[in-house]
Amino acid sequence: MKLKPLSDRVVVKQLEAEETTKSGIILTGSAKEKPQEAEVVAVGPGGIVDEKEVIMQVKPGDKVIYSKYAGTDVKIGSEEYIIVRQNDILAILE
Repeated sequence: MKLKPLSDRVVVKQLEAEETTKSGIILTGSAKEKPQEAEVVAVGPGGIVDEKEVIMQVKPGDKVIYSKYAGTDVKIGSEEYIIVRQNDILAILE
């Protein structure tokens, strides 16, 4: 099954959480903070949203940072994805 987002929505796959701190301390499952970095999997076509034209600025394969509480979690098979609006994406990592 393939996800095809509509309008200004973007499907992202969250990157793995760090398991150790910079000083070398190993984090347990409950101490890990959910990362805000993800890889773009699919991008909607854009178009008119709330009477404004939206031009999509991300593309599949981009690494992005998104808002902490943004999006809807979706599980397809064994894979977990997050569907966010483009305006919830804060930056593209280069």
